[in-house]
Amino acid sequence: MSYTLQTRVDGEFDDVVSETTDALEDEGFGVLCDIDVQETLKRKLDEDFRRYRILGACNPGLAHRGLEDDLDLGTLLPCNVVVYDADDGVVVSAVDPQRLIGVADNDDLDPIGDDALERFERVLERL
Repeated sequence: MSYTLQTRVDGEFDDVVSETTDALEDEGFGVLCDIDVQETLKRKLDEDFRRYRILGACNPGLAHRGLEDDLDLGTLLPCNVVVYDADDGVVVSAVDPQRLIGVADNDDLDPIGDDALERFERVLERL
């Protein structure tokens, strides 16, 4: 079973990153961090790597609900969405929030995972 949801997009890499960020915002997620893996690996290791960005997405309402039930849930936040170059287009891949929250083994968190999953699915459908 996969731990991600993903789609392939035809388009320019930077445009896909921008469209992904916009779609996340429309679903109530802010991008708290944006890590340029290609640039980081070049700078730190002098290694060449494909264009690859990690967007740390967080929906404040869902995060608040989850933290009210389990303070340690913050170790799983933000939810990462990655955008990277592939041979057949640009891939956008999001962590499956149900699988992620499942590690907490707390049934009270399940509705939050369900809500986040639906939002991520809409984000990917929009791209």
